[in-house]
Amino acid sequence: MGRFLPHPDDVPVELTLLKHECISRQRLHTISLGGMACNYHRAWRHGTALEVRMPTLNPDLRYLGYVAWCLRRKRGYLVGIAFVDEQMLFSARMGEQVCQIERYCRLRDAHDDLQDIQALALDWVQQHADEFSHDTVRKAFAQPALG
Repeated sequence: MGRFLPHPDDVPVELTLLKHECISRQRLHTISLGGMACNYHRAWRHGTALEVRMPTLNPDLRYLGYVAWCLRRKRGYLVGIAFVDEQMLFSARMGEQVCQIERYCRLRDAHDDLQDIQALALDWVQQHADEFSHDTVRKAFAQPALG
């Protein structure tokens, strides 16, 4: 099973239902390859086609995926979203990386000093970039899907 990267709670995510015809059913094999996990206020059925947006990151970016799993939590649900192909997974992981870097900077009170922000971003990248690399995504797609 692939790794589902946790989406930071302080970066809003929007999940929108798509008609299944919008995404080929043949792409469901990617569910075992990982994706992102986010807290959400409602449950989603396994296999539901979704559009994922992070409007504060970039209102024009949209990632197409499927609900891989959905777990009930005390406050809402934790939703695992698998993306439809290698490129979509890689793009979503890059968006997640930006969210993680922004969160890392906020937690360290780097507000307006560009040098501090750049230094913290570089620090985060040195610690975590391998988890988000294209090679990591490519290796996941090279492995046979479980199912």
